[in-house]
Amino acid sequence: MSRMNIKDQVAIVGIGTTEFSKNSGRSELQLSCEAVADALKDAGLKPSDIDGMTTFTMDTSDEIEVARAVGIGDITFYSRVPHGGGGATSVLHQAVMAVATGMADCVVAYRGLNGRSGHRFSDGVSGDIVTSDMIHYGWYIPYGLLTPASWVAMYQQRYQHLYDCPVDALAEIAMTTRDYAVTNPAAFFHNRPLTREEYDKGKPIVEPFRLYDCCQESDGGCAVIVTTPEKAKTLNQEPVMIKGISQAAAANMEAMTSFYRDEIAAIPSMDIAANIAYEQSGLTPDDIDAAIVYDAFTAIVLWQLESWGFAERGKAAEFVLSGALRPDGRLPCNTHGGQLSEAYIHGMNGVNEGVRLVRGTSVNQPKKDVNNVLVTSGVGIPTGGMLIGKMED
Repeated sequence: MSRMNIKDQVAIVGIGTTEFSKNSGRSELQLSCEAVADALKDAGLKPSDIDGMTTFTMDTSDEIEVARAVGIGDITFYSRVPHGGGGATSVLHQAVMAVATGMADCVVAYRGLNGRSGHRFSDGVSGDIVTSDMIHYGWYIPYGLLTPASWVAMYQQRYQHLYDCPVDALAEIAMTTRDYAVTNPAAFFHNRPLTREEYDKGKPIVEPFRLYDCCQESDGGCAVIVTTPEKAKTLNQEPVMIKGISQAAAANMEAMTSFYRDEIAAIPSMDIAANIAYEQSGLTPDDIDAAIVYDAFTAIVLWQLESWGFAERGKAAEFVLSGALRPDGRLPCNTHGGQLSEAYIHGMNGVNEGVRLVRGTSVNQPKKDVNNVLVTSGVGIPTGGMLIGKMED
């Protein structure tokens, strides 16, 4: 199949954020507007420069309301992406397609949520929800599989059975991610280190996960702006180029509970997304200098490292335990503190950190040169990922 190659046709020019908290004290609409306004300021754009908008189907703030509140004028492109964290890079996928094809000139992707003080996603399907996904969730609810933690734990139990994955690997991910948060003033766990003893004493959630294997629930907003390379050169920031971007939903998929596949200790949707992004970009795993890997749970970091070629199948624990994710490691990962320790904004705060890494402005910037960065979306659902890097001379 021949696909349009979007390498270097679209640039990220602005990122915006609110503070992250457990009780924002304001509406999700206001959080979204603040993030969009911050991204515009970062880029050096006027609200009237925006002609396209993308967000999540789960977002409660209508594009037209955000546009009206921020001062954006006529909108000629708008779209939404389903499946929660699976949309973290997919909202950019939509924006990139719009700019690369000329359907829009300047697109903002945003997400604002009161994920702690408002609707809590940790409730899973235990609350009052209406979705066709309830057809398959109904097969598992009688057995107590009601929440994201319980669904992901099922996959990890199988993964551990096949590959003898030690809990040490999960602890290393939790502690390394926390170490980054400790030095990040924007992180909820700023100045609050995590010891192995504290990790081991964490409240059991669902086997094999304990408290610090699970992401936070957070209030906050994030936004990202993309435009053409030509326009990007005239703006405030060094352009961060989209080298490859993809989304995928593998065959026979359920949202979070694909337990009837031949093998559940794998994430074929992410495998597909990785192959497409690498093909578009011409890059290989060896070319990637740092990564933002969606970390709703520690275990899913392992699986994604394998999908993106940093470790062989079943060997991600060895990669992690080598110190690879640390600041001086092979692949500094989740340098903002991730969703485990900075905030859970459905992965959009990770997109922003990926941009900072390429710009060289992360508070935990690796000492080595960072030319290309991987950013991924959530797993267990239709997902995606992107490869971003510096503009070539």
